[in-house]
Amino acid sequence: MSIEKVREYFRKYGLEDRISEFPESSATVELAAAAVGCEPARIGKTLSFDLGERTVLVLTAGDAKIDNRKFKDCFGTKARMLPADKAESIIGHAVGGVCPFVINEGVDVYLDISIKRFETIFPAAGSGNSAIELNMAELEQHSRPLAWVDVCKGWK
Repeated sequence: MSIEKVREYFRKYGLEDRISEFPESSATVELAAAAVGCEPARIGKTLSFDLGERTVLVLTAGDAKIDNRKFKDCFGTKARMLPADKAESIIGHAVGGVCPFVINEGVDVYLDISIKRFETIFPAAGSGNSAIELNMAELEQHSRPLAWVDVCKGWK
């Protein structure tokens, strides 16, 4: 199970107690915000994109939306979401629990600047009913992004 892999990973760093599992779904921004008890913008939304030859994850703020022009300028192609039925086999996590931790080889992670305005955010932790609270330094350390990007709109 994905959450167990994520839990085991964070156990090595003494952070497993920050993972919350909820009795209800947290698979959408709104559900996650209600479960965590925070504003929707502080939910770390991990979006998966099929760039043809590779798959990338972009972690954004819960209130951010992909800006197609910015995305194309950054990645050289239009934004195409990875089909939901391929997420688990390609990324290692199913839709609803996709997170930038303990992912399959060959999947690149990027962090969108929309999350920098918060001290901490709550990305999923590998299941559709989990989240972990991390600050930006911890997020960078554990997601190992290739870069920070600016590919979103609607959050400023």
